[in-house]
Formats: sequence, structure tokens, C-alpha cells
Amino acid sequence: MEIQLNVLKEKMEAAKYIADDDIIIPLFLALRLEKPLLITGAAGVGKTEIAKVVAEIFDMELIRLQCYEGLDENKALYEWNYQKQLLHIQGKNVESEDDIFSEKYLLSRPVLKALRSEKKCVLLIDEIDKTDAEFEAFLLEVLSDFQVSVPELGTVKAKERPIVILTSNGERDLSDAMKRRSVFLHIDYPSIEKEVAIIEAKVPQLGPEITRQLARGTAYLRNELTLRKDPSIAETLDWANSLLQLSADAFSEKLIDDTLNLLLKDEEDYEEFASGGGSRSMLRTMMKNQDAEADEDLEEMRRAERSTAHGVGR
Repeated sequence: MEIQLNVLKEKMEAAKYIADDDIIIPLFLALRLEKPLLITGAAGVGKTEIAKVVAEIFDMELIRLQCYEGLDENKALYEWNYQKQLLHIQGKNVESEDDIFSEKYLLSRPVLKALRSEKKCVLLIDEIDKTDAEFEAFLLEVLSDFQVSVPELGTVKAKERPIVILTSNGERDLSDAMKRRSVFLHIDYPSIEKEVAIIEAKVPQLGPEITRQLARGTAYLRNELTLRKDPSIAETLDWANSLLQLSADAFSEKLIDDTLNLLLKDEEDYEEFASGGGSRSMLRTMMKNQDAEADEDLEEMRRAERSTAHGVGR
């Protein structure tokens, strides 16, 4: 796919997807080399969002295959409309199987739909780690030639090779063959600074100070506690929007307690939060980090002033 790196950066930024080169460059290479992009990382770090943004910025259809345990190739490729076939059989004498195994009775599922698309599209294969090795092998075969065989209709070859994005939460190891075939990208939870930028892009109405407090609070939950499920970026944004609805301009222990259900969704995680000192400990950490950042800013200003003074003295 013909696109320049700087143009891709601009388009991602315009779509309000905050990404550094460690994300942009693998995506760029996958697009230019026309190879699948395999994205790994914990649930909620923004893997699926990349596929949505790519479809948006290139004005393409997003075709999503949501994987689950027990998914087989028939459910990913196609099925026959049995009810319509039965009505056809009952309504007239069928001289051959061709009558009922024809195009008008075919129900295309995500993989076949992407291959048959008249225009280039984005094929998102979400949470491939939930499938078994047999399905992965089938997918590898499809992605190698971008064609499949439908016994009743023959070989279907992609009219326009789709942009393929696969995501994995790491529930099982994927095969070396899948990794070799793809451009690999691992995404971690964002740093405080990056999460601040994400919140400012998505919820710009929130004040700058409470935005920083919010990002520090989410970092506290992810890094200082051992939770069964860390808060996702989407849940952080839900938290930010809830603060807008409450007209909050600063955090307090009560505000944390009142809105914690947007971040913690498991009873054991509430117990872990309480054992770690609860909202008081979380708020203290948020304020401590704020004071430390203020001290660093002050020291940087002093260094700049000293440097200017030395320059004038010479």
C-alpha cells in the first residue's frame, strides 16, 4: 500500500489515536509490505482500536472476525442459507444440486467477505489466541495466498488484498509460522504522559490538572496493586467522562470511592484495593507524584536561569 510514514503519523493523530514510533513504524511496514500486523498485549491497551482507526483514516470497510473457543473454518468462511434452500426445494422440483448450491444461497462470513470485497478493506481477526492450533493453521493457509476453495463454487481469490490485523491477549502462544508471516507489534499500557495525551485528545473538556491526577490514579492501580484485571484505556476514558458529568475539578477520597466502579469490576480487586490502603493511599500517591513533578519543573527553571546568567556574565 502506497503511503508515506509522515502522512500515516498525521492521519493517526487526526483520528486522535496517540501513538509513538514504536506503534506507527510496525503499522507502516505492515501496510507497505502488505503483511498481516500481529498485535499482542493485555486486554484494553488499544489493539482493536488500531484496526478501527486504520479503517477510518483510509475510508475502508472494517470486517471483524471475533474469535472464540471452538471457532472453525466454516463459521469464519461461509455457510449455506439452509432455510432458503429448503423453501426452494419445497416450491419446485430441483433437477440438480447446482440449483440450491449457488451464489444466491451463500452466506459469506468475515474471511470470505473480505476476500470477495470489491474494494480494499480491513480484516480484523480479534483475539486469535482464543482459537486452537487447527484454526490457526487454516488461517495461515488463507493469508499465504489470499484465496480459499468453496467446494460448490471453486476457488475464490481476493479481488483486493485486505489489510489484515490480528490481535492476541496472550492466552496461548501462537505458532512460529504465524509470527514469521506477520509484522509483530506488542503494546503495553501507556505511560502517565502518554495517557494524559490520550485523555486530552478524547476528553478535551477535562481540566489539565485533574487530567494528570486521573492518569496518575490509573497508573497507581496498574502498577502498585496486583489486580485480576487492570483498568483499560477505554475505562480510563469512561472515568474521565464521569468526572465531567460530576463537574469535578479535583480528586478527593470520596470522589475516588464514588467512581471506582468504573475501573474495578471484580470483588477480589476491591479487596486488593482496600488492603493497599484504599482511596486514601491512592490519593496520597497521586498528590505525591504531583508534588514531585512540580519540584522537577522548578529545578529545571532554576537550571535555565543559572545557564542564562552565566551566559550574560561572559
